[in-house]
Amino acid sequence: MTDIKTARTIVGAIGNVIAFGLYSAPIPTMVKICKMKSVAEFKPDPYIATVINCMMWAFYGLPFVTPDNILVITNNGVGLAMELVYVIIFFTFATSPVRKKITIAIVIEVLFMAVVVFCTLYFLHTTKQRSMLVGILCIIFNVIMYAAPLTAMAQVIKTKSVKYMPFSLSLANFMNGAIWIVYSCLKFDLYILIPNVLGCLSGIIQLILYAIYYKTTNWKDDDEDNENSNSNAEIEHSQA
Repeated sequence: MTDIKTARTIVGAIGNVIAFGLYSAPIPTMVKICKMKSVAEFKPDPYIATVINCMMWAFYGLPFVTPDNILVITNNGVGLAMELVYVIIFFTFATSPVRKKITIAIVIEVLFMAVVVFCTLYFLHTTKQRSMLVGILCIIFNVIMYAAPLTAMAQVIKTKSVKYMPFSLSLANFMNGAIWIVYSCLKFDLYILIPNVLGCLSGIIQLILYAIYYKTTNWKDDDEDNENSNSNAEIEHSQA
């Protein structure tokens, strides 16, 4: 019979694959942004929120914070690298006000992370103490990450259109939350369980909205939107 440690490793490995799918989900959006040379109505909030989330979870998985969580490190290390690429793309094609918002948010996140690392290593001397502090912070930032798509969901309800809420990202959110719920239950870890329950619910809500508003979405005006977005982008960049 497969023991719990082996089962947890297998589930964690599957979780890494699914998480890679989650982190890869915005690639079509990024390609579209690059082609349009404009971020159009896409929001940077989810990517900015995921950066701090990945930094925090990668730190949580380190052996001197929480032992036996190497798969959490690999998952979030890859995620951090990919999300930073997305933020750079967003920054490149965003308007001046959005660029300012992105810059301020990233600087605040890096400074906050530096303070957390210093306080954790300097003031706390056991893995139990460290995992508790960092785990609580991870829950908070996971909630922020999963709450970030609320702006997109509100737009979906308002416009009755899912054009700017990618289906692949919603599906990956749901699957990622579900697999890490299983991982956290095999060797009970409340800090991993709570945010992923919320993530799974967030994914379910997004999928429900997609099913409701898919038929009312006008997909035919993509080309016109792209032309308008390009024109607006040229004007906005010339004013920056």
